[in-house]
Amino acid sequence: MQKETASSSASLREQFNEKPIDGLILRNLAEAGLSWLRVHQDIVNSLNVFPVPDGDTGTNMVLTMQAAIDEVNNSNERNFGKMAHILAHGALMGARGNSGVILSQIWRGFARALDEQQTLDSKSFVRGLVEARNTAYKGVVRPVEGTILTVAKDIASAAEQALQHTNDIIEILEEVVLAADKSVERTPTLLPVLKEAGVVDSGGIGLFFIFEGMLRHIDGQPLDVDVATVQPLSAMVLENTLESIEPGQDYEVVVDFRPHGELDFEGFYNDLDRMGTSIQIGEGDGMYRMHIHVPTEKRYEPIEYSMSLGTIMKVSIENLIVQMEELKKVKESPALSLTKVEPGQIAVVAVSPGPGLSRVFGSLGAAGIVEGGQTMNPSTQDILNALDPISTDKIIILPNNKNIIMTAQSVKDLTVKQIAVVPSKTIPQGICAMLSLAPDSNLDEVAREMQAAMDEVCSGEITTATRDVKINGVVVKKDQIIGLLNGSLVVSASSIEKACLDLLEKANAAEYELITLYYGVDLDQQEANRIADVVRETYPEQEVECHDGGQPHYFFIMSLE
Repeated sequence: MQKETASSSASLREQFNEKPIDGLILRNLAEAGLSWLRVHQDIVNSLNVFPVPDGDTGTNMVLTMQAAIDEVNNSNERNFGKMAHILAHGALMGARGNSGVILSQIWRGFARALDEQQTLDSKSFVRGLVEARNTAYKGVVRPVEGTILTVAKDIASAAEQALQHTNDIIEILEEVVLAADKSVERTPTLLPVLKEAGVVDSGGIGLFFIFEGMLRHIDGQPLDVDVATVQPLSAMVLENTLESIEPGQDYEVVVDFRPHGELDFEGFYNDLDRMGTSIQIGEGDGMYRMHIHVPTEKRYEPIEYSMSLGTIMKVSIENLIVQMEELKKVKESPALSLTKVEPGQIAVVAVSPGPGLSRVFGSLGAAGIVEGGQTMNPSTQDILNALDPISTDKIIILPNNKNIIMTAQSVKDLTVKQIAVVPSKTIPQGICAMLSLAPDSNLDEVAREMQAAMDEVCSGEITTATRDVKINGVVVKKDQIIGLLNGSLVVSASSIEKACLDLLEKANAAEYELITLYYGVDLDQQEANRIADVVRETYPEQEVECHDGGQPHYFFIMSLE
């Protein structure tokens, strides 16, 4: 894209100063914030404390902002306050994950402060940012500093200080962007887990990109990334590339190489662009990683081309057609059977990451299932949609993921039905809670019994590390098998079997009666049963069950009761 000249940037800024800031300009600014956030989506996703494939903050914030923009796209409302309310409503309905819910609360507070104000001035802008901060903090039961909340607070403070020496909204926005940048940089000093992991807060930097995108729009700067763009290796997200396969993309090729000399990056990208699509390039410690989708007849071209530029370190070629066929088989799994609930009874809606686990919840009495989990947090609207077909007005929601609890809680104010959210953080907790379901009892009593029941289960997860890190004294290398116990990283291992055994030892599995293994889509039934047999030999006094969970990313989800 051709970059804007300095004169055109100045001209756009002058036009912005000359025109009243009404609802249509707010819509344009919000669209700019979304565009700039989307450019940095993968980088925000990569800033995950634990090296597990659930770094979805960027995705959640983009989808939340997109829902807000979708809400206003058909509106020509010029009243600034009314447009702010429309944006806030869209953000709330599309909110995904904790970061998305907090972002929707920021929009809600901003809109509340402006109400039906026709246009925006400097004082109302600052007032909106202050109320955005207040509303965001009120929406979190236990606010934690070093997060998106801190960045929202520092933004509001910077705006208040700027107002003391200027009434120029653009100058105030400049101070806001600067303050957001500095606030993000200091998040590791406020939250030790960020410092230990060597990252800044992902939600905070996402908020920074939104405001920076607005300022770039005012300055006439481009909001898309130049095609020749390199990113850190840790920021490359290759797990979800199957979701965007285009016709003719038969093979996925990934090449790690060290160039002989300084790499002509723009020329490198342009040459790859002639070979295929879905190009990603990362760099770290002098090594480059190239990812591309190509047709069958060109599957070796990226390798030969990279070899002409440097020394090949590692090559991976995957048949995308075969992978798509495997995904199709998963989607064609047996139909889900849900429990029919009579009016006046208690129904349960559970969030589930895989078809096998959905069938488990259905067999235990769930009346509704919401697809979602790691890397695919459902929105507020998704959960609301699951409530509509259920004929009773008493419903318990089991989020079964710590990053979905706030979204589930936000549903309570959007329906006339009586909603109780049992804050299950894991699938085993949700399954254990289902055992306490008594459809004809009191809603609050059943919710309390469910919460008490889920506290008796121990949860484990086996997955692949997405990056190098040292957390909780555990040294992890990228692509190692790791185990999490009740959400905390406790083991790293060279094999799935060893990770399972090490995690069970850390969990004191011998003290439990039942060990249940739910295997995911990346593990075939034969291998899952073999590992289950090893667990039975290691723990002969315990009952060991193995079931198809169908979840992505996690080889096993483990339950100890």
